[in-house]
Amino acid sequence: MGFFSGRVTCCRYRVTGRSLSAFHGDHVDKLADHAIGRQRIALADGSQAGWIAGDHILDTKFEPAKNLVHDTLQFALRIDEHKVPGDLLRAYTQVELEGLAAENPSGQPSARQRREARLLAKERLEKEAKDGRYLRRKAIPLLWDAPSGELIVASTSATALDRLVTLFKQTFDRGLEPLGAGKHAFLIAEATNQTRAVDDAAPTVFVPGQTHSVAWTPDENNRDFLGNEFVLWLWFHLANEADVIPLGDKSDVAVMMARTLVLECPLGQTGRESISSDGPAKLPEALRAIQAGKLPRKAGLTMARHDQQYEFTLHAESLAVTGARLPAPEAEDDRARQEERVTQLRGLLETLDLLYAAFLQRRLGDDWSKETARMKKWLAR
Repeated sequence: MGFFSGRVTCCRYRVTGRSLSAFHGDHVDKLADHAIGRQRIALADGSQAGWIAGDHILDTKFEPAKNLVHDTLQFALRIDEHKVPGDLLRAYTQVELEGLAAENPSGQPSARQRREARLLAKERLEKEAKDGRYLRRKAIPLLWDAPSGELIVASTSATALDRLVTLFKQTFDRGLEPLGAGKHAFLIAEATNQTRAVDDAAPTVFVPGQTHSVAWTPDENNRDFLGNEFVLWLWFHLANEADVIPLGDKSDVAVMMARTLVLECPLGQTGRESISSDGPAKLPEALRAIQAGKLPRKAGLTMARHDQQYEFTLHAESLAVTGARLPAPEAEDDRARQEERVTQLRGLLETLDLLYAAFLQRRLGDDWSKETARMKKWLAR
């Protein structure tokens, strides 16, 4: 399955409802009851969604031995959609139009004939589609982690995630809350009674002329801009203090920015800049961009903690991870390798959470104004 080999891409959801200590066979049975083709969630275009067991795109054989791994429930969402080729629709329309307009004295088709030709072309394609020739199947691996109460989703597609929320509710009678930078900040702040500080947070002004507005923030209650500030603070810390950061569990993490960096104007005026390099944060064009008020939206990071190294790209607002390279499993047995892989994924997400919490400790504390002043001096240079 998707989380057991290769690089990992994922966003995270908090599963609402009562806490869950372990998974059992009844959870697997519920997946089988809502397998693709068994209970359709169809849209007007004929598309549908359902669960698959994950060995391959047609696998609907759910078994505890396969789907229950190391206190996690492993499965996948499959979405079937009819994708009619646009060039074929245009070609069929033109063929029908030529036949309808062949006897016109002017040689030109009328508006009525154009409408009729398009309708005939669509009917022809619908007949062809019945044999499944235009059906496109897409599978999204999922991991429901009992200890953390999170659903880890191997996709960042908004359309796919909408289908996931609906089907998950129907299957398990539980809701899903996206764990973006803002929601995650509230959850971390609850442990230290700082939720009011998150509520009161507004985008920090780092350079002259910048405002408290962020173009990609959907509404005034959203706090995902904290993710952009997190990456900028991390950049500042690595450049001016140290590349080893103490974490709340008394461990340390070594961090390096590498490979990629995407920056964008929060006002939506001066556009986006993408930089690829072994050390993108040190390049003059990157420094000029943040001096002009742009904020990081994606950053390639390398983290090392507890003798484990993780390389990935972080999406600032959603805290989604793409292209993550995990340490190679050492176990020889397939089952043991799967369990080791789950442990490695948990290690990556735990390290990222602790690093984000280290930032929030400063961001939500009384000394943030002093930290901001230091960052402004750094940017001014």
